[in-house]
Amino acid sequence: MRLLPAALPAMGLLLAAKLAGLALPGPAVVAELAALAPVPEARAGGLVPEARASSPAPAAAPAPAPAPASALAAQAAAPPPQAVPAPPPEPTPEQRAERALLEGLRARRAEIEAREQAMQAREMVVAAAERRLTRRVEELTALQQRIEAADRANGEREAAGWRQMVKLYEGMRPRDAATIFDELDLTVLVPLVDRMREAKAAPILGAMKPDRARLLTTELARHRARPAN
Repeated sequence: MRLLPAALPAMGLLLAAKLAGLALPGPAVVAELAALAPVPEARAGGLVPEARASSPAPAAAPAPAPAPASALAAQAAAPPPQAVPAPPPEPTPEQRAERALLEGLRARRAEIEAREQAMQAREMVVAAAERRLTRRVEELTALQQRIEAADRANGEREAAGWRQMVKLYEGMRPRDAATIFDELDLTVLVPLVDRMREAKAAPILGAMKPDRARLLTTELARHRARPAN
């Protein structure tokens, strides 16, 4: 009986809607009217109003479609998210000092290695120069030996020529040799007479012209006064 006054307005609204031709399907209209109608508070005994109890239950939400197998496989193959590493802690003064010392030692080592490489390069250059100098000295020594050998050969040929010439004039008669000596050039006559034996040269000088014999004696003395080569 207590619900009757509350349902009367709802019934009036339903009748007006049907008369205007705007009525909705039955259950929906009843639910709408029940929502609009005032609902009395339930007593302590726990009674539920008939209008609210008679309203249909809301439709259940459709179940989500199952995910495709490829999406599930991609999710399973995806790597797990990596945790962001925490920033490194600030170095302590001891660590900074140790790092500075290590860097200084590393720089000193690099400098020493560079100096050693430079010294090795200089030693290689000096060794190459020494080898070239040694080869040059050997070449000069060989050249000097060839020159000395040639000089000895020339000296021996010259001495052999002078010996033959001395032997020739010593075998001639003094007057004949004196006639030739009077006309012979002093550059040839002086060494020739110097190589002759005194016993053979004296008769020839006595047979020469006095002026020519005097000039020959002077040049012969100068020749013998020169230091020997």
